[in-house]
Amino acid sequence: MLTCVELCAGAGGQALGLHWAGFEHVALVEIEKEYCEVLRLNMPNWNVICEDLHDFDGTKYKGVDLLAGGVPCPPFSVAGKQLGKDDERDLFPEAIRILKEIKPRAVMLENVRGFLDRAFDEYRHSILEQIDEAGYNVQIKLLNASDYGVPQLRPRAVIVGIEKSNSLTFNYPDPDPGRAKTVGETLEPLMAAHGWKGAVEWAVKADKIAPTIVGGSKKHGGPDLGPVRARKAWKELGVDGLGVANEPPDQDFNGMPRLTKEMIARIQGFPDYWKFGKKKTAACRMIGNAFPPPVAEAVGRQIAEVLNNGSTISIGEEEVPSVLVG
Repeated sequence: MLTCVELCAGAGGQALGLHWAGFEHVALVEIEKEYCEVLRLNMPNWNVICEDLHDFDGTKYKGVDLLAGGVPCPPFSVAGKQLGKDDERDLFPEAIRILKEIKPRAVMLENVRGFLDRAFDEYRHSILEQIDEAGYNVQIKLLNASDYGVPQLRPRAVIVGIEKSNSLTFNYPDPDPGRAKTVGETLEPLMAAHGWKGAVEWAVKADKIAPTIVGGSKKHGGPDLGPVRARKAWKELGVDGLGVANEPPDQDFNGMPRLTKEMIARIQGFPDYWKFGKKKTAACRMIGNAFPPPVAEAVGRQIAEVLNNGSTISIGEEEVPSVLVG
């Protein structure tokens, strides 16, 4: 089993995907109490460390196989002021510090598409150079969630670094644009859960993937499906994006249904068994800010393949993984 330390774990989207890919988490660091509770609720055996990343000491986890994380996106999001390195929420410097402390065999960091904007070229190149100087062959690529089975338009920038002593080259997972189901195909069973007579007809018309699910911040108001442009896209799919429902439509419902938090989670790629607590607003924020688990799984499997089949160094008649040689 490959081991992993997760930074800014959130509600567990990336961690769950990496778990599916064969990684065992030895530590998950998350500052928000509600998110920590969700992680512990769903995976009681995980070592969830609920503290500020600035206070986290990575030295005790030195030598794990993978350091992963989704550092906060507001510094680079087009929905914010895009202050980048000047934003106090930018945690890339802490991630680099912890990378140097842990010295894992691989690193995986994800962020929003805005991180690739020209405005951040200098800062982005600096981050990649620091990872390179720490001893890793590093790459960055924009991945679309819909290419990996997620029924949603959700591009994310994913950085992957593999220790330079490894003889294999990391390749991002091959995209499969036709794999993602439509919103209708994805949500029909949930829409019909209370016997709604119009569920099948609605599903046929909801024949595209979803726009990007948004999470917002604590300052964000009640749960909804995003700004005006996003709500317009949802309307074209037959969904009322002005709010989030507590329950699926009843048997004789007329009009455009609203999504429940369970429906939103399914569109984000979470399995139905993953719970987000009872508070609707908090749950929608957690889901919307998450990294889709199927994308994390796809990248994680590629990393695992490199780590499991990388270079070895001969000692006498034995061969041992190079990472074990002091």
